[in-house]
Amino acid sequence: MTTPEALPYRPRSIPPSRRFLARLAVGCAHVLATQPPVRIRAVLSRLRRGARPATLAEASRARETVLAVSLAAGGHKGCLPRSLATVLLCRWYGQWPSWCVGVRNRPPFAAHAWVEAEGVLVGEGTSAAYFQRFFTVE
Repeated sequence: MTTPEALPYRPRSIPPSRRFLARLAVGCAHVLATQPPVRIRAVLSRLRRGARPATLAEASRARETVLAVSLAAGGHKGCLPRSLATVLLCRWYGQWPSWCVGVRNRPPFAAHAWVEAEGVLVGEGTSAAYFQRFFTVE
């Protein structure tokens, strides 16, 4: 049995210049996602230097932009490239949301990567207590 999933893939809803940057961020995120967690964390720690904290609205807009241009990032198993692309796109604009990696606290247990801004999970639809953090790049 399959579960239907609606993906918000609407690339033409994004202005061309922002669409290009979003696709660039998604491409970089897919490459970065192939690296070991230690390397991902080191790269993100360097990139975040000099950036101001992202607001919830800014991080949400970046996530929506990533979802609009990438089918893979919007998929069921796209949490890592989606979260990485979101922080990379935010960084392009001088902002930095918190990038988090952890697991769900309740069954079915699974690894997950997400973005937080102003202490709120961006676009996850759950509370922060639903996940147990392993590490964060704030």
